[in-house]
Amino acid sequence: MSYSIGQLARTAETGVETIRFYERRGLMPEPPRTSSGYRRYPLDAAERLRFIQRAKRLGFTLDEIGSLLRLEAGGDRAEVKKIALAKLGEIETRIADLERMRATLCELTQRCSGHGPVAGCPIIDALAEETNDHA
Repeated sequence: MSYSIGQLARTAETGVETIRFYERRGLMPEPPRTSSGYRRYPLDAAERLRFIQRAKRLGFTLDEIGSLLRLEAGGDRAEVKKIALAKLGEIETRIADLERMRATLCELTQRCSGHGPVAGCPIIDALAEETNDHA
């Protein structure tokens, strides 16, 4: 048994164009074609698509996913862990950046009364200062 591209898209809950895109990127192998030229995907293609989707949800880039897929096919666990630790470091950096952004916005919104003219608004003033600092 095999899937048409539409059946595979429905099974993996993704779009046909996404599957084609992954094929172009080398994440999905090009499937064999029938004599009439239709693509026929093996049953394990749905699981590969789910692997890609789960990895994307964890923040891995398509290049990183490609590396993980190559390692899954035959590689060293230490390399897998190295990629995951690097991703974890990136995520922790983003979280720290988001926490700083949240603290700054929290302070600014507390300083702004939300009433009156924009002139003198601490939010606008802070953004104008940032702009002037980097101009």
